Amino acid sequence: YLAKLSSVGSIRDEETCERLRGLIQRQVQICKRSVEVMDAVRHGAQLAIDECQFQFRNRRWNCSTLETMPVFGKVVTQGTREAAFVYAISAASVAFAVTRACSSGELEKCGCDHNVHGVSPEGFQWSGCSDNIAYGVAFSQSFVDVRERGKGQSSSRALMNLHNNEAGRKAILSNMRVECKCHGVSGSCEVKTCWKAMPPFRKVGNIIKEKFDGATEVEQRKVGSTKVLVPRNSQFKPHTDEDLVYLEPSPDFCDYDPRTPGMLGTVGRQCNRTSKAIDGCELMCCGRGFQTQEVEVVDRCSCKFHWCCYVKCKQCRKMMEIHTCR
Repeated sequence: YLAKLSSVGSIRDEETCERLRGLIQRQVQICKRSVEVMDAVRHGAQLAIDECQFQFRNRRWNCSTLETMPVFGKVVTQGTREAAFVYAISAASVAFAVTRACSSGELEKCGCDHNVHGVSPEGFQWSGCSDNIAYGVAFSQSFVDVRERGKGQSSSRALMNLHNNEAGRKAILSNMRVECKCHGVSGSCEVKTCWKAMPPFRKVGNIIKEKFDGATEVEQRKVGSTKVLVPRNSQFKPHTDEDLVYLEPSPDFCDYDPRTPGMLGTVGRQCNRTSKAIDGCELMCCGRGFQTQEVEVVDRCSCKFHWCCYVKCKQCRKMMEIHTCR
């Protein structure tokens, strides 16, 4: 919900924390203690929505948001794999945005990761600004996970959410990369300095989407005195810390349901007439059929680079067929 607070300019003081809707009291307390971090958290929230809508743009549930809470509607209050994705991408995006704010020098509380220094076994010099992913992950764990810890960790849904939050952050941690710069005469690599960097957030989204497609349906069981989530089907191999888990099957998302905010159906959605996948008209329209209309599209064409330094294009008009679900 933070991403949609256009009425709030910048989160700069403790009074603003009190006015933020959608936060539980313990999150408001963290906000007051870490006011300078909150704009990064808000940026992370927008990043999560944008990435969710990109990853699900061709599916029946396309991550549409509402102006009310929860922003994705009741879809994420059920223990489905869609909810699993939303929790994972949200926890990842907060860790990512806070880490990026650390590295760019926006926050006094953190900076570059100075634990990465010296000469590596490969012979290059650790230098530059390594992303302080440890700080970003720790903040995400404290700020995002506190909602579930407040409910008591014994409930199935709290266990599911906490697991998926951590899986989202692992998508960044497991894909940190080494970036390097060469130094020497005429760009020769006599000396190479390197630093650790996060993957692009689009890659993080792709990884979590893959985990969504292979998510494991689980149920709660008691092992000794501890309650844990195990695969509902005992023939499935146990999930890892990086996999997504869910508790109940998803609805088909075919029809609009006024009783379930966020269940918008697929009437009016564009579909691909030639595709046999979920974006195809047969599956997207749930067998209701589709209508076709011709629309004129204006596009840039015959682009030429002119020295120096601009590109000049013509405007081309063409007719396109658009297919939408009945």
